[in-house]
This record gives sequence, C-alpha cells and structure tokens, in this order.
Amino acid sequence: MTELLPPWPLFTAFLAASFVLAITPGPGVFYVVTRSVAQGRRSGLASVAGVALGNLGNAIGASIGLAALFAVSSVAFTLVKYLGALYLVWLGVQTLRRPAAVATDMTLAAADLRRVFADGFVVALLNPKTTIFFAAFLPQFVREPGTLGQTLALGAIFVAMAAATDSVYAACAGAARPWLQRTTGVARLGRAMTACAFIGLGLLTAFTSRPRH
Repeated sequence: MTELLPPWPLFTAFLAASFVLAITPGPGVFYVVTRSVAQGRRSGLASVAGVALGNLGNAIGASIGLAALFAVSSVAFTLVKYLGALYLVWLGVQTLRRPAAVATDMTLAAADLRRVFADGFVVALLNPKTTIFFAAFLPQFVREPGTLGQTLALGAIFVAMAAATDSVYAACAGAARPWLQRTTGVARLGRAMTACAFIGLGLLTAFTSRPRH
C-alpha cells in the first residue's frame, strides 16, 4: 500500500497543495454553487458527485497519456474544449426556457438528480484543461516518474478532497436558496442569473486560450 504513496514529507506537501487548490473557487465550484442555488442542496450534492467522477476520469486520462495527446494535438484539445463549452451554453438556454418556479430540494425526483449528476459529469469530463492540470500537477509528487499506480492514487485523493470542499460550497449555497426565493421577482432573477452563469462559463471555456507549458 505504501508503494502507492510518495514518502511522507512529499505526501504532506501534496495534501497541503491539494487542499489549497480544492478550496480555491474555479469552474467546478461555480457550477456546483449555481446548481445549489437554482435547485437546492440535494441537486448541488448530485452535481458534486458528477463533477468528482468527471474529474476522476480526467485524472485517469492524464495518467495514461491523454494529456500528452492534448499537448501535441491542437485539434483534439480544441474539439473537446468546444464540446464542453457548447454543453454549458445549452444548459443555460434550457434554464431560461424553464418556468420561473423551481422545485424545492424535497420534491426533486430521483430522475432529476440523475440528470443533474450526469450534467456535472459531462461538464467536468469535457474540460481538457483539467486533464492537463493533472498531468502537470501530479508528477511533482510522484516518487518515481512513470509510476502509473502512484499517479492514479494521488489523482483519486485530490478528487476526493475537492469533492469534500465542493460539498461544503453546495451546502452553503443550498442553505441560502430559500432566502433567495422568498419572492417571485427574486426567483425570476435567480433563474436568469443561473442561465447567465452557465452561458458565461461556456463562453469563458470556449474563448480562454490553451494552457501553456
């Protein structure tokens, strides 16, 4: 088991760096908070699970070399990036088309939560920058370069830490939701802000330049 982890001093540095990165708001946190405010805490936590699974997929992709493909193929990177951006914009448009009234978290059906989970998974998975981040971040803490098992273990630990901190964001945003929905006007404004958040995140994803190494 110890072979899957770096020496303790290096592992401690990894945990500290991972925690700082996990609590720093980014696209994943933004997505989770948006869902939590729009649909309640349960929806936010379902988003956390979906985003975590998508991030884990990116960590595995980075470990087996998908990041290397993105590094040498602009076409692959661009294709995945724009697919993710289009999906976010589509979510925003769908939000605008829904009625102003939003179901409370106690009335969300299981099918609704599965859809929210799937949306979070797709949004996270179709973000090639996450794969490149893992490819750049994880090797700094791997004891022996090219150790697949250790890279996967560190990636899974990072994803778990991020899911834990994202859950806190979801709980806080979900708790604020009833206050934001006391009046119809606030509900309509919240729906518009949610749609703009999705569309804005999609446009940001589409037009942000490719990371440089």
